[in-house]
Amino acid sequence: MITSIVAQKPQKLNTNQLYEKVQKLNFLGTALYIAAHPDDENTRLIAYLANNVKARTAYLSLTRGDGGQNLIGPEMRELLGVIRTQELLAARNVDGGQQLFTRANDFGYSKHPDETLEIWQKEKVLADVVWAIRTFKPDVIINRFNHRTPGTTHGHHTSSAMLSVEAFDLANDKNKFSNQLKYTETWQPKRLFYNTSSWFYRDKKQFEEASKNFTSFDVGVYYPLKGVSNNELASMASSQHLCQGFGRLSTRGNQTEYVEFLKGNEPKDKNDIFSGINTTWNRVEGGGKIGDILYDVENNFDFVNPAKHIPALMDAYKLVQNLKDAHWKNIKSKELQEIIEACAGLYLEASASSSSATPNSTIDVSFETLNRSVAKVELTSIKLLPANKVVSKNIDLGNNKKKNFKETVSIANTDFSSPYWLNKEADLGMYKVDNQQLIGLPETPRPLQVQFNLMIENESITITKDVVRRYSKRDVGEIYEPFQVLPKISTKLKNKVLIFSDDTPQKVSVAVRAGAQNTSGSVSLEMPKDWSVSPKFIDFTIAQKNDLKTVDFMVTPPKNQSEGKLKVVATANGKKYTKELVEINYNHIPKQSVLLNSEAKIVRLDIKKAGNSIGYIQGSGDAIPESLRQIGYKVTEINVNEINEKNLQQFDAIVLGIRAYNTISELKFKQKYLLAFVENGGNMIVQYNTNRNVDVAAPFKLGLSRDRVTDENAEVRLLAKDHTILNYPNKINKEDFNGWVQERGLYFPNSWSSEYTPILAMNDKGESTKKGSLLIAKYGKGNYIYTGLSFFRELPVGVSGAYKLFANMLSVGKK
Repeated sequence: MITSIVAQKPQKLNTNQLYEKVQKLNFLGTALYIAAHPDDENTRLIAYLANNVKARTAYLSLTRGDGGQNLIGPEMRELLGVIRTQELLAARNVDGGQQLFTRANDFGYSKHPDETLEIWQKEKVLADVVWAIRTFKPDVIINRFNHRTPGTTHGHHTSSAMLSVEAFDLANDKNKFSNQLKYTETWQPKRLFYNTSSWFYRDKKQFEEASKNFTSFDVGVYYPLKGVSNNELASMASSQHLCQGFGRLSTRGNQTEYVEFLKGNEPKDKNDIFSGINTTWNRVEGGGKIGDILYDVENNFDFVNPAKHIPALMDAYKLVQNLKDAHWKNIKSKELQEIIEACAGLYLEASASSSSATPNSTIDVSFETLNRSVAKVELTSIKLLPANKVVSKNIDLGNNKKKNFKETVSIANTDFSSPYWLNKEADLGMYKVDNQQLIGLPETPRPLQVQFNLMIENESITITKDVVRRYSKRDVGEIYEPFQVLPKISTKLKNKVLIFSDDTPQKVSVAVRAGAQNTSGSVSLEMPKDWSVSPKFIDFTIAQKNDLKTVDFMVTPPKNQSEGKLKVVATANGKKYTKELVEINYNHIPKQSVLLNSEAKIVRLDIKKAGNSIGYIQGSGDAIPESLRQIGYKVTEINVNEINEKNLQQFDAIVLGIRAYNTISELKFKQKYLLAFVENGGNMIVQYNTNRNVDVAAPFKLGLSRDRVTDENAEVRLLAKDHTILNYPNKINKEDFNGWVQERGLYFPNSWSSEYTPILAMNDKGESTKKGSLLIAKYGKGNYIYTGLSFFRELPVGVSGAYKLFANMLSVGKK
């Protein structure tokens, strides 16, 4: 994977962008958009508010989308949440918004907000929504979903709106969540809206009648300074959600958005959600003089020589430092710093000699400072954070005279650079974050920062930069990576689940990674009492930083079925290291370093199987091939384009990964070969596909639906108790459906021809029975199986019953 380039480069403003920053500087109004997941947000409306209205705009996503699926790689659950967090930040970088979160864990699809709010522990998520309102201080809140229609859409969706409606008033109640007031203050938003559309109405006529009372505006406006329309900008923002398949064509032309007023002071102007709210500098005590300066800069902006505005901007900056309103002082100081830096063509960079370091070590940092204007600029000192070390410089930064210097920086015994919400083990509904001031932040603050203390036109100003790692590769070009503080030693097991199908010992390999030069220590495995390992520990020495050494243990399971955790512990100089380093590196987001517990689930499973050779066609991506290899199958991943009438004959069964027909357009041309394989005696297992204009080309009539069973503990009833699929080579009973995670399954067929035999029945509480989770039909000499059961979630986490049932599916007809 090529390291990301564009996603990590610092923004360098041209004068059009600079002018837009000045316009935004002069609008003192704030909007908060609230929904449940990454990609729920209406990027058209966020882009319109941020770029046309010039409002300070943020999207509060209650979750990080951990329960979704991944179309670009193998990462699932918490690692998928890390990717989707960065994709949201990339989207906001395009549409001009900011990004906020709560601690809510996306536990998967929920059919009702009652279930959602129970699992989320409502008061905790409500507290986080109140915290977001109190700290962001929006004048206007807009809900993506309708709080009045529980049970009609995803429970997370409705819950996000319900929590927003409740938090609207609670944010101004000093007796509610009063512990937050150590760090912030109460706040009362002016008005609350629901971002509605014709989609939520029975018919066009009903919507047209209702919309007479809505606030509306055309979000299809064109931005000459950008050369694109608002809708094009919104499409580009939405297309950042690549792991969810949101890449899309850009759109142009007029488009009306509607918001329904819910609470607060109703706007008098139906085309302006900020109508009646003071969004000028006069809303802040002492802001009038600042406004006089900055409105003049905006009205007379020089696109050719923006540096001429530096004296005025510095005057305004000095006045902002005297504001009593700490909220607006902080916001406008940062905005002005960015504008002044760009007007002066200042280049201020701190680049570390390596992309990572360990606690209590040192690292060389190269500094580059450059003033590309005629403004008088002096670098008086730098301050290294968090050590608070001040280094005096007193360097005159003359026009286009680059100044370089180096400093050796000490890395304090600081926290590691891992997503803060993953530092403690989460429960089903909530991540655990003890530091109130971290809650809601999109990512962990960078471990090293530099304050460049400057004198510009004889006025002091401080500009803060994160330490980065900048280097180049001949085949890539210039590369920026975040600087990270990582453990001296990390370890990694190849698999997160280790399956032992009998009591034969297995080799378990551990990769040891050195985070520093000349690292020595030992590695051991902690096992459940009835398991054993040899040897007890293994010594290692690694000379080069970031090098790996693999050590092998033999693990012996007990005679009988057993489950537990295997934990890897590395020890060096009396200190224990128990983390695995996971690096996520895609071109559209910055490189991410995630520290997880270095452990695996170990399962001693009495499992039998027939047949051995499996052909697997990946769809949107899952880890089932590796799971099947662990129980002894030979699994070959098949390139669809290479399928012909002969090369499938080597397999006992063919398995199609999740959403294969949704994601591989060529598959429909190969269906004749797949069905011929079944007709000649093979087994074909098709896992779930969504019902979005897809034909799975089954041998007999099969109708997909949106039926799903989201309760992973829902009762499973065996409809065909005598069918071979429930009896050979493993006897399947109700106990085999214990311990499933996130859901039973999704997108079950709801209609099928008589050739199919439904095997199981299940349903969520209060719903009708669903019989389409597992269907089998005899076709020629072989068997065609369609299943919406969530094997793609169950096998990678070691659910014993799911392994047994999948082995039976592969073994049908092999007796």
